[in-house]
Amino acid sequence: MLGRGGMGNIMKQAQMMQKRMAQMQQELEERRIEATSGGGMVKAVVSGKQQLISLTIDPKAVDPEDVEMLQDLVVAAVSEALKQSQKMSEEEMGKITGGLNIPGLF
Repeated sequence: MLGRGGMGNIMKQAQMMQKRMAQMQQELEERRIEATSGGGMVKAVVSGKQQLISLTIDPKAVDPEDVEMLQDLVVAAVSEALKQSQKMSEEEMGKITGGLNIPGLF
């Protein structure tokens, strides 16, 4: 059973963790992850919060006879950027939570 001092200490630690997590969320929003496909013909940039920031397509990748290939390149670049962003986010938040998987945090 925890005494009053023990409970107060736990609350302070929880508040500090909450503050650090809010700061990390802000930092993640500002970070940028870039991924390419097709040898760099398509480039996707996403934030650390998995938001697509920009998509760049080299004009050489635009072939009216093969739109499907371009679509595949776009999907591949965006998917890889999102995957890298999610991994980075989980790693950064894990540093704060000590590796605990707390549902709803990310």
